[in-house]
Amino acid sequence: MENGFKVVDPPLYEKVAEKPKLYRVYACLHLLLMLSFLGYRLLNPLYEYYGVWILAFACELWFAFQWILECNLRWLLVHYKTYPDRLACRYSGESSSKLPPVDIIITTSDPFKEPAIMTANTVLSVLAIDYPVQKFACYVSDDGASPITFYSLVETLGFAKKWVPFCRKFDIETRAPFLYFSKESSHHSKSFDSNFLRERQEMEDEYEDLKSRITKALETQEVPSICLDGVDGFAHGSSDVRNHSSVVKVIYENKGDKDDILPHLVYVAREKRPKVDHHYKAGAMNVMARVSGMMTNAPFICNLDCDMFVNSPKVIKHAMCFFLDCKSERECGFVQFPQVFHGGIKDDPFGNQMRIYLSTMTRGMNGLQGPPGCFHRRKALYGVPPAPDQHYNNDVREIRNNSKGKPF
Repeated sequence: MENGFKVVDPPLYEKVAEKPKLYRVYACLHLLLMLSFLGYRLLNPLYEYYGVWILAFACELWFAFQWILECNLRWLLVHYKTYPDRLACRYSGESSSKLPPVDIIITTSDPFKEPAIMTANTVLSVLAIDYPVQKFACYVSDDGASPITFYSLVETLGFAKKWVPFCRKFDIETRAPFLYFSKESSHHSKSFDSNFLRERQEMEDEYEDLKSRITKALETQEVPSICLDGVDGFAHGSSDVRNHSSVVKVIYENKGDKDDILPHLVYVAREKRPKVDHHYKAGAMNVMARVSGMMTNAPFICNLDCDMFVNSPKVIKHAMCFFLDCKSERECGFVQFPQVFHGGIKDDPFGNQMRIYLSTMTRGMNGLQGPPGCFHRRKALYGVPPAPDQHYNNDVREIRNNSKGKPF
């Protein structure tokens, strides 16, 4: 209370609706012409070719129904505007300890089909996320149990200890090194700062060394034996990919010290046997849900493929704007972010980047309550009923303390 009035925090997100008037006029005209055409078809049957007429009329009815469904998606376009800066103010200082933890799961299966350096870049972009490092953990699910993938993560950790401070010092937006050092990355505002240019060149040299070590391991299919000391269960040949023991290795543990600049980094390879169905990626995600539940048990989970790097360091804060500001758990079980593709053909002539789908269709789905996405509420994945509507945010913040999962 302040001066007899209750101070109300500003909202962390806003729902912005857009009514495309021009499209609505076109849709009404299209609907009128379509109904006129169907009415004409119905009133003028072709008795000489009655079977063909029935088939054609049924197809036209189906296409009309499909168009109406698509029209519903375009009728009301909705997007959400988040305010991560307000979240930072609300949970600044000692209040930052009330931010809920997040478990981020990265899945991969083959260091050759899904290059290990690509997985390393995704891991680096996650480790450099702008969120309290004690509040999130990075799990890597290797469904191939490859020692090369494990070796690449060990090497990535050494580079991350230099890369993450560099990104935070100069406020780097693109935190996947391969894209940041490529020609696609935009010039940084500090491009003419001599200290920045020097450190940037040092980081680029370090990254090239990392890349060369991982590439050499892929070419020779050998890793230093010291890297695998005390770790058993890896698949050392193509015949072992579906016949190996489980491997759970904490590559880096955040002990909560002030000097810790990285979150937890955990490598997981589930057990596989030839006569047991492993259910591919779905089975891997089930295992990761159980493993993360036993180790950190964060109330929120984000799943990424090994080629889906984080293109915004504030991604968790954007998601928390929804989870922490919605009135009820029933309103928000998932948060989805659109994909942004790189390296595509100019103007996307083949539609591989799904620009129309992401810019129009998904916004229309928001107007119809929306599809699930990448950030999940763990309770939703487990099938646990949502908390009571009132005061549920306090329950969310206390989940970590009351959790039965075993911390590191």
